[in-house]
Amino acid sequence: MPLKFARQLGIVPPKMNVIYKITYPNGKIYIGQDCTDSINYFGSAGSELIAKDFTREQRRDFTIRKEILWESKTASHSEVTKKEVEFILKFQSNNPAIGYNQWPKWKGDKE
Repeated sequence: MPLKFARQLGIVPPKMNVIYKITYPNGKIYIGQDCTDSINYFGSAGSELIAKDFTREQRRDFTIRKEILWESKTASHSEVTKKEVEFILKFQSNNPAIGYNQWPKWKGDKE
């Protein structure tokens, strides 16, 4: 059964746009958006960037946390992106000392 038809029948929940925060064991964070509200989506932070912060031993067993910071059934893609940037700046997750977001580019204390 196509997903759109299943949603119309109420079998599948309506699409939800979310802004989430991922927290890694070292305390660094990543803020992202997901227009599918997938329970197993953990963002698109740069794997190489994250990997260099963990030893081989640390990589063998660790837990990450995903928090939903904001959600909307009706927001447009541009509204969701604007909200994502607001949270990135609020949490300073684009500051390399705090998080893994690469955009918007960190400008130090000038932001």
